[in-house]
Amino acid sequence: MIEIASADLLRLLVLALPVAAIVWTITHEDLFREFQDYCVNRSQSAGSLAGRKFFYLFTCEYCFSHYVSAGVLALTGFHLLYADWRGYLIAWLALVWVANHLISIYGRLRLGIRSERLEIGLKEAVSERAGVTKMEEPPKAHQRKVG
Repeated sequence: MIEIASADLLRLLVLALPVAAIVWTITHEDLFREFQDYCVNRSQSAGSLAGRKFFYLFTCEYCFSHYVSAGVLALTGFHLLYADWRGYLIAWLALVWVANHLISIYGRLRLGIRSERLEIGLKEAVSERAGVTKMEEPPKAHQRKVG
């Protein structure tokens, strides 16, 4: 067994970033909306169980992250703890785990940003309905003229 160095943990984190980005983009972003809709439809209507499961993995970020992580490990040769196949297996599962945590963090951040935007939009709509424009200042109470 090889001792894990801090450089290995840093490599794990760095490799998890593109895995998370690829997985999120394909499973959530509008760039792939048609592909996502097609996969959702096929995952529900394919004739065979294998066909349904194949198309489902493109709609599930957790499922898809396993395949993207395996591809990244095949390209980089990264391994943890052992120099043989066990090291690749451990690295694969660790990479999936870290990537999914990054995806969860990103999803929570997006949710927070989206709810803030909705709240701002609601406040603007209420203000417009009340007749207050964005540039107007609220009326000042009891202005005195100095004269």
